[in-house]
Amino acid sequence: MDNNKGSVWVIAEQGKLGILDVSLQLIDKARQLADTLGSPVEVVSLGYQCELIGTQLIAAGADKVYIADDPATAVYQAELYTKIISQLFKQQQPNIVLVGSTFMGRELAPILAATLKTGLTAHCTDLCLDEKGILEQKIPAYGGMMTIVCPEKRPQMATVAKGVFGLPNPDNERTGEILTLEIPNDFKARIRTIEIVKEEVPSISLESADKIVAGGAGAQNIKGWNMIKELANLLGAGLGSTRPAVDEAWIKIDSMIGQSGKMVNPKLYIGIGLSGEQQHMVGIVDSEIMIAINNDEQSPVFSQVDYGIVDDCQLFLPELIKKLKAHQEQ
Repeated sequence: MDNNKGSVWVIAEQGKLGILDVSLQLIDKARQLADTLGSPVEVVSLGYQCELIGTQLIAAGADKVYIADDPATAVYQAELYTKIISQLFKQQQPNIVLVGSTFMGRELAPILAATLKTGLTAHCTDLCLDEKGILEQKIPAYGGMMTIVCPEKRPQMATVAKGVFGLPNPDNERTGEILTLEIPNDFKARIRTIEIVKEEVPSISLESADKIVAGGAGAQNIKGWNMIKELANLLGAGLGSTRPAVDEAWIKIDSMIGQSGKMVNPKLYIGIGLSGEQQHMVGIVDSEIMIAINNDEQSPVFSQVDYGIVDDCQLFLPELIKKLKAHQEQ
């Protein structure tokens, strides 16, 4: 088989409200890549009681959809999902496979890549095709961007976080083929899900927040961090972080923005006490206004924002919070 023949695939993940946004975003990107290659877009999704999923995926841009609608696939199980999807891929020989960088995707994608003996690039921030039709998978590295390619093995696999690409405009007039996948009768699960405990999530989701306040090591201590948190609350903003804030246990890891965290696209971003390293800044996509507060005037963050304030956040924030409270009272 020609290395650049074959479909562009997406492994679509289901949530309680249907297909996750990141999967729909990847279908839209897959559609762009497939149109350039002259190939179809195919999607596989495993779940239960998902009768309307197929038509939703076709409206988003898929030409063919493979659905596993069975109690056995209602809850993600790495071994079962790998067996079903890897068998399908061996039969259909896709050219490109895109997976959302979710809790499921970050586990499933490398297991699939190892099973299929192919490559995988994680946390991509852009995907495009070179002049030979090879997928260029771009990630931030060494203070800049690196392009990774998989010229020989197939499929070419990449994971991408929510927010890197836009959502498709669904076309309910599109038609496509919906096929049902068989569940292996001989599969014996070594893991059984006993209970699902819903995690308490912040009232303002970082991925959907119009305003985000993010803090880093410059907070200095929990007192400084609490001021950053208070500012976010006053502004009705999502609270994000860099790795040092998580390492200090000031905030949980799911607040991290960047290469190994979340991708966000707020209208207003305020970075406090953070240096502006590429690993963090790459997670901020198309923000309209960016502001930085840092006591080091040489900090690289100032070259990446619209407005910079050179000051110690422990001295500046109390005054800012005081003025904001006075303004709100008026």
